[in-house]
Amino acid sequence: MKIREEFLPYALPSVSESDVQAVVGTLKSRWWSKGPRTIEFEQRFAHYVGAKHAVAVNSGTAALHLALLAKGVTAGDEVITTPFTFVSTVNTIVHTGATPVFVDVDPNTGLIDAGQIEDKITERTKAIVPVHFAGQTCDMDAIMQLAQKYSLFVSEDAAHAVYSTYKGRRIGSIGDATSFSFYSTKNLAVGEGGMLTTDDDALAERARVLSMNGMEKNAWNRYNRGGAWKYEVVDIGYKYNMYDLTASIGLSQLERLEGMQQKRETYAAIYNRMFQNIPGITPLEQVPYSTHSWYLYVIRVDADILGIDRDEFIDKLTEYNIGTGVHFLPVHRHPYYQMHFPVAKDSLPGAEKLFSQVISLPLYPDMTEDDVYYVAKSVEEIAAKHAT
Repeated sequence: MKIREEFLPYALPSVSESDVQAVVGTLKSRWWSKGPRTIEFEQRFAHYVGAKHAVAVNSGTAALHLALLAKGVTAGDEVITTPFTFVSTVNTIVHTGATPVFVDVDPNTGLIDAGQIEDKITERTKAIVPVHFAGQTCDMDAIMQLAQKYSLFVSEDAAHAVYSTYKGRRIGSIGDATSFSFYSTKNLAVGEGGMLTTDDDALAERARVLSMNGMEKNAWNRYNRGGAWKYEVVDIGYKYNMYDLTASIGLSQLERLEGMQQKRETYAAIYNRMFQNIPGITPLEQVPYSTHSWYLYVIRVDADILGIDRDEFIDKLTEYNIGTGVHFLPVHRHPYYQMHFPVAKDSLPGAEKLFSQVISLPLYPDMTEDDVYYVAKSVEEIAAKHAT
């Protein structure tokens, strides 16, 4: 097979003329900070996921942090989560002063093994943070039943799960709080941004206050006609709010989300078909209860069959001018967590096994079908050359 001349990036944001004009309109409005477009984005996103409240913030990380803070998670508490996630999921637990407690994942899906959670619950456990990995959802019925049994707060990490559903319900309306990321590679992308959704009135109000340096919730409007210059700081908060330049992109992307998803689904179906019978190459299993957002398309490389390991396979794909990702180096393996929150060796075998095998392939709307077929055929060709 002829190697393409131009490098195919692992991920790129989709930009349309409507995105551009949305930003231009906001620039011309002279309201660049938090304002009417941010409020509109919150309202429309809440409606989209079926939640009562949505709080727009500057990152998915901020949303995760605010959810825990607003619920009162603090020093001395424990929060259960997965090690198979981006480190910000766990960093936000540590930022509250709480202790992260890791539950292993199913190595076939990358999702937290709900059957192992109860064994990790103690009298100090305050919350569970399940992570909807790659665009599939965790077993939320099992998790919510445990939460009810032990009076625990459930804060979903849905950074990968815009568009995903669980048993027909849109993610964002199931747990006590849900955090979304709108980072530049996400299904709905604004560059840097996030959203916290919840049906809890008190949690939403406190999250809004905390996101604006602890100022009362309407302080953003203090310089507009009808606003009041006087404001009060009622809590120690953070500068976490979204602003209108970002929200204008979010509004445009939300309008285009269905179309972008159709492309992701089409491309994922091509990968699924092409990878059905390649020895040593196995996509992640799809769970029957979830609609997949296809944020990531992840394959697993079996070194015993192929004779080369995951890292060597990535090197070969690079030679074919294909960009890739690895999601994720388990959090407990990072130096900081090894030092401050060490776990017993071999206590998380699912995460360890999965990490040694996974490669994320290019999957985004601005690819072409020719790009997708090129990636799939390259994987097939590399595997055939090295299969033992």
